[in-house]
Amino acid sequence: MPDVTSYDAELDALFFRRWLTAAADAVDREAGRLTELDSAIGDADHGVNLQRGFAAVTAVLEKEEPATPGAVLVLAGRQLISTVGGASGPLYGTLLRRTGKELGDEPAVGRQRLAEALGAGVAAVAQLGGAKAGDKTMLDALLPAVAALAESFGAARDAAGQGALDTVPLQARKGRASYLGERSIGHQDPGATSSALLIGALAEVAA
Repeated sequence: MPDVTSYDAELDALFFRRWLTAAADAVDREAGRLTELDSAIGDADHGVNLQRGFAAVTAVLEKEEPATPGAVLVLAGRQLISTVGGASGPLYGTLLRRTGKELGDEPAVGRQRLAEALGAGVAAVAQLGGAKAGDKTMLDALLPAVAALAESFGAARDAAGQGALDTVPLQARKGRASYLGERSIGHQDPGATSSALLIGALAEVAA
């Protein structure tokens, strides 16, 4: 296996399929916790929705076997949009589709290239949801993760995890949780938590 922590390492379609499979496993393990977090400030369906969506992603990737990293992510994003209810489907679908489109038809990419493309995906999520850092959303995990990915996969994982934890004292400014106003303070954002799982799976596969 190539040293995927190095600048010149090449990550091919198989790597990206393994990443999304690992993400599906992580969501499956943590679905109950995600739903518990969402029950406090949302609709109590975040875990089960993502669980269904990522199961569909792994199924379609096994069936179609896309040949490039970009194609893997575009297909996965499309599947999430079509199978996940609520805001999670469009947001995660946009993240993966925009990242995949940014990678284009490249047969393999390096970590730095992935960081650039993921940054474009995160920007698309921000535009779609109208959110920014500090609004107590998935961006609070994704933005620091993208910045840290330039250093290493492990740094991205740690930054995403810390970003999710840092949402606890924040007041939600966007999404369903924003309706609660100050009552959203003291709860960890489920979207930031699931985003940290996604980045954690990336680091796991890269290890």
